[in-house]
Amino acid sequence: MKKIFLLLTTLVGALTAQTVDYTYLTFETTDGTKVSVPASSLTISISGTTLTADSQSFLLSNLSKMYFSDADETTGIEEITKATLDEASEIYDLQGHKVSKEQMRKGVYIVKTKNRTYKMVVK
Repeated sequence: MKKIFLLLTTLVGALTAQTVDYTYLTFETTDGTKVSVPASSLTISISGTTLTADSQSFLLSNLSKMYFSDADETTGIEEITKATLDEASEIYDLQGHKVSKEQMRKGVYIVKTKNRTYKMVVK
């Protein structure tokens, strides 16, 4: 654990030295989600197994990489649960055809619920 902490501290120190040229520090998790936080006045802390950058928190075991970037790369990727699919009011394929849950095969779908709209990949 001390080796991991020392490595992360060294990386953060090295990355901090490079923030002059970049606007954002982007964190990528193992599920492909990206979250960018502004690099100016960035505060990073590690407590146990959690890394906190400003208001964003990440489990260290879920982080795949972090890097500086010129643009906000935050993605809207999040996991859709069965409950979300059950409350779907409308489901469309990418051709714009309305489909039912039973008609869903491999592919990408737009799932609309009462509160939000999701893009969903069925594998």
